[in-house]
Amino acid sequence: MKLHEFQAKQVLARAGISIPEGRVATTPAEAEAAATALGLPVVVKAQVHVGGRGKAGGVKLAKTAAEATSAAQAILGMDIKGFTVRRVYVERAAKIAKELYLGITIDRDRRRAVVMLSTVGGMDIEDVAATQPEKIARGWPDALLGLQGYAARGLCFTAGVPEAQRDAVAAIARQLYGVFRATDAMTIEINPLFIQEDGSVVAGDAKLEVDDNALYRQPELAKLKETQPNEEQEERAKALGFSYVQLDGEVGIIGNGAGLVMSTLDAVKNAGGHAANFLDVGGGAKESVVKAALEIVLANPKVKSVFINIFGGITRGDEVAKGILAVLHDTKPKVPLVIRLSGTEAEAGRALLEGARLVSRATMDEAATEAVRLAR
Repeated sequence: MKLHEFQAKQVLARAGISIPEGRVATTPAEAEAAATALGLPVVVKAQVHVGGRGKAGGVKLAKTAAEATSAAQAILGMDIKGFTVRRVYVERAAKIAKELYLGITIDRDRRRAVVMLSTVGGMDIEDVAATQPEKIARGWPDALLGLQGYAARGLCFTAGVPEAQRDAVAAIARQLYGVFRATDAMTIEINPLFIQEDGSVVAGDAKLEVDDNALYRQPELAKLKETQPNEEQEERAKALGFSYVQLDGEVGIIGNGAGLVMSTLDAVKNAGGHAANFLDVGGGAKESVVKAALEIVLANPKVKSVFINIFGGITRGDEVAKGILAVLHDTKPKVPLVIRLSGTEAEAGRALLEGARLVSRATMDEAATEAVRLAR
């Protein structure tokens, strides 16, 4: 679950991390009032659950109240990577002397948290890692002891943080790690972390992503969960107990088993196409689950064909076929369906589908090639 910047900053502020004063606005008039109350200049920022706001024009400096109004008018309603801006955060502009990066995420190779600190702030950390890897200091705190003071100061030395701010940045790193642990976060970032002209250090931005599986332990944060229109199908799939991730391609994918679905995505890619989603109905999927899964995939307007790849173990081919037939009867899909069905009760399933408006192929690669061809 992702928090908006203003929400994440509220969490950081409660942990003792300094943030610039700001207010949320949902109309240009509210933005003007916020700018006047905060004191100029201000920065007007789009609040959406996606990065790259600045590059998309979703962050604007306003030196007058009128400029704040114009900035809000331009940003509200803007589409940023598929997310519509419904609110802006009006924040007192910092007097920036230097920008740092501070973030914590999960290092899956080491199976522990990794703290990253860099004096190249304001950029995507991936870009820094690719072009200036020596600029990133990394530390892996002990899960029981946490980020110790000496380790935090060591990160500051390695990263090259100015001497006058080392103690302050080390303290913020420890506070941030505390928030990371307390909120069951997957990722937490301050980018940029501002060193101001007066030498103070404040969080210029904030990103907080909480593990969905831990939300039952985070009731206050769970109240902040928002579902965007392009996330509704993922939420519906989760409620039904199967995994669905929307992608950017044109071939809808349904399979049983994460490994098989990943292989199916590869097969589509090898055939020259791009997957529109990842959808795993799991083992033992019944007719109703298959029907719901196919409806979710078909609800994506980008889908031009659907590839259903089932290798039956505890999943029965006849149950899969019944689910597909139910969709064909009820919704009459406008895009072609391609199926590869093998394993348990596969022959019975293929018999049920005989004469239906779909294409059947014997192998995964053959079916992938046909699904890509039909999508074109």
